[in-house]
Amino acid sequence: MIYAKISGTGSALPGTPVSNSELIARHGLDSNDQWIVERTGIRSRHIAAPGVCASDLAFDACRRALEAAGRNPIDVDLIIVATSTPDYIFPSTAAILQYKLGVSNDSPAFDLQAVCSGFVYALSVADKFVRSGSSKCALVVGAEVFSRILDWTDRGTCVLFGDGAGAVVLEATDQPGILATAIHADGSHHGILSVPGQISGGLPVGDPFLRMDGQAVFKFAVRVLSEVAQEVLDAADTGIDQLDWLIPHQANIRIMQATGKRLGLPAEKCIVTVDRHGNTSAASIPLALDESVRAGTIKPGDTLLLEGVGGGFTWGAALLKF
Repeated sequence: MIYAKISGTGSALPGTPVSNSELIARHGLDSNDQWIVERTGIRSRHIAAPGVCASDLAFDACRRALEAAGRNPIDVDLIIVATSTPDYIFPSTAAILQYKLGVSNDSPAFDLQAVCSGFVYALSVADKFVRSGSSKCALVVGAEVFSRILDWTDRGTCVLFGDGAGAVVLEATDQPGILATAIHADGSHHGILSVPGQISGGLPVGDPFLRMDGQAVFKFAVRVLSEVAQEVLDAADTGIDQLDWLIPHQANIRIMQATGKRLGLPAEKCIVTVDRHGNTSAASIPLALDESVRAGTIKPGDTLLLEGVGGGFTWGAALLKF
C-alpha cells in the first residue's frame, strides 16, 4: 500500500518582528499591548516589505523543506500553494514558485484558496495524489502576505495578522504517514469573515479590506474545530490520549484553548506560535510545524493533529504520524 509521509519541513518570515507597541505607534491605533495580548495572545508579527510577494516567502520555505528532506527541486512532481494573497490574479503563485525553484519537469502546480484552512485542504489533496500513485514527491505550501489586505485603521483586525510561509515535502512511502484527513465548507457563513471586494476596470469595487465579525467567528471556530478533530481521530481509530501534539491554526489563543478544552487535551500538548507570528492564515500551521520540528519539540514517530478554520467558511483536519 502507498502512503504519504512528510519528509521535510521549512518556513520563512519576512524582516524583523513588529511588536504590538510598534504597530500601534506606526498606525496611530487606539489600542495598547495589554489589550491585544489579553484578547489574542499576540505579541508580535512579521510584515513583508513592499515588493515581497507570497511566492518569495514560499520559495524560501520550500528551499528549507527540500534541504531537510534531502531532495532537490528536480525531484518535485507536484506543487500546491495554499494562499489568499497570491502574487497576481493569474498566473498562479504555484506556477511562479515552480519557476523560481527551477522545477522544469512539466509537473502540475496550482493554487488552492481555502483561506486559513488552506494548508490542511492542500495537504488533503496532495495526500490523494500521492496515495493514487500520481505523485511521488510533492511540495505543499502555505504562503501569505495578509498585510496587503488589512485596514490599518481597524484595530479589531489589523493587529491580528502577519505575513509568512511554511512548506512540507510529502513523499510516497510504504510506512503510514497521513492517517486521516477531513475537509468541510459551509458558504452560508461567508459574511462573517471576508474581503468583500474585487477589481473591475483596473479599480477596486466594493471593500478591498479584510472584515470580520469576531464573536461569530469565535463561536463557529471552536465548534467546528473540536468536531473535525474528533472526526479524524475516529477515522483513524485513535484516542485523544494517543495524540502527541495538536497544531491548530494560529488565529487566537482563546480559540486554541477553548478547542483543546473541548477535546480534553492537556494545554501542554498544544503547539502555540501565535504570540510571535500572529495569524498568518494558510501559513500558520506549517510555520508552527517547522518551528517545532527544528526546536526538537516534535520528533520522528510523534502523532500530530493539524486543524484549521477560515473564511468561506472552511475547516479541516489531518491526523498524521511524523
